[in-house]
Amino acid sequence: MPTQFETSEKEEIHYTEDVRQDGSVSSTEAEKGPAVIIDNEPAKSFEGTPEEKAYLRRLNWWFMPLVGMIIFVQFCDKASLSVGPVLGLNADLRLTGTQFSLAGSLFYLGALIFQIPNQFILQRVPHGKYLGALLVIWGLVMGATGACQTFPQFAACRFLLGLFESAAIPTLYLVAATLYRRSEQAMVFGYITLCNGVGAAIGTVVAYGFAHLNNARGIKNWRWNHITFGSLTVLLGIIAWFFLIDKPDHKLLKLNETEKLIAKDRTRDNAVVKNRVYKYRHIWESVKEPRYWLLLLSGMMIALQNGGMLVFSTTLVLGLGFNHMDSLLLQIPSGLAGSLGVFAAVLLAHKTKQLIWSAMFMITIGVAGLIILCAIPDGAIKLLGFYLSWAGAGSYALLVTYIGNNVKGYTKKIFYNGSVTIAYTIGNFVGPLMMVEHQAPRYLGGVGGFLGGFVVAFFCYFLIRIQGARINRKRLANSTGEETDVYLDLTDKEDKNFIFRL
Repeated sequence: MPTQFETSEKEEIHYTEDVRQDGSVSSTEAEKGPAVIIDNEPAKSFEGTPEEKAYLRRLNWWFMPLVGMIIFVQFCDKASLSVGPVLGLNADLRLTGTQFSLAGSLFYLGALIFQIPNQFILQRVPHGKYLGALLVIWGLVMGATGACQTFPQFAACRFLLGLFESAAIPTLYLVAATLYRRSEQAMVFGYITLCNGVGAAIGTVVAYGFAHLNNARGIKNWRWNHITFGSLTVLLGIIAWFFLIDKPDHKLLKLNETEKLIAKDRTRDNAVVKNRVYKYRHIWESVKEPRYWLLLLSGMMIALQNGGMLVFSTTLVLGLGFNHMDSLLLQIPSGLAGSLGVFAAVLLAHKTKQLIWSAMFMITIGVAGLIILCAIPDGAIKLLGFYLSWAGAGSYALLVTYIGNNVKGYTKKIFYNGSVTIAYTIGNFVGPLMMVEHQAPRYLGGVGGFLGGFVVAFFCYFLIRIQGARINRKRLANSTGEETDVYLDLTDKEDKNFIFRL
């Protein structure tokens, strides 16, 4: 008797016999896409074995440093606008407050537009080479930004920078979900988000150095910043093209026969098998799920603070009474505060095994920081509120981890990641626009809006957990004990054996 899995579409029923032991595919599956080869090896778990630890060390050695560098330059390129006022950008291009705010939002408009085609591209191209090509292109745009002489030129470059940068994070999220076990993904996604904070801290130190160039060789300091990071991005793109690990059995890992079995065992665990067929039923299933919209709303609400504070961070600290150079240096702790928030969130989730509760706790810390910014007119205590508000970064890291852990089906996972990125991008686009010029230096309207966004995200998380826990109870009560074949590419709704990690 074949094992049957219910789907959201009644006419589609998957049977384990559709994928035969000899690796061939029956006519039922042949109509759905290319054949998937399944070996005859019994499903053996290598989790925690010395052999897997050796494999994981080699994978981390290749993957983590390069990813860290990619996130670092991506953040520095994106955040170059926030340090621009201190480096002479506004004075050189004669930017008004409204133009500066618009330049910040145009970056996210470009990012928003590219997310839809990116979802189709991701399913069809080698991810390492794709990301490498994008790095080279946006590095060239970053360098060209340093040559801009007018606001329209600068605005166009910011738009293009956002367009080409926007695929980086969804690509890395998908690659990480492909390479790492579900139990490892909180640490990996946390590392990716943490690198943003480290990028903010190190990038600020670099910007502080550029501020002391005194317009060397007749080139304005802000232009040096763009040219330098643009060149570094192009170099990193070339390295990523050749050396970014994007699949568990990548040739650079030089796996032996046992390690090839380990790679397959890890694939069974994370339930991510690349499939070039774009399954529209996965999308239809996603948009009918309440948690899909709750995750989108959460990502958007958290991003309001991120976008607004990122673009106006230096300006906001200037409004607290610090001079230009001090306000620039004070961005270092804000970057570290974001990193600390991510680290605390990941550590808390790892120790408690509770993703959603940990995310809600980090949101609460961010709420406290924003209340301080709203309630206290001036003084050094406002700086504490500014730093605490970055705890939202830790909450967002766990949101992304939730998707990696709990969304099953290749097209569905890409769609969820892309959709949340779109929502996050919209939030980052709207955030700077909430910081209106006539409310400077306190920007109460914007900060109050960020506070409201965090509260909404808190309740969205709560509803997601209630729904997931209810499904888990039902599935555990009706468990058959049969193992699901990961190569069938079932979604988390179709696979009745799938248990959500909450």
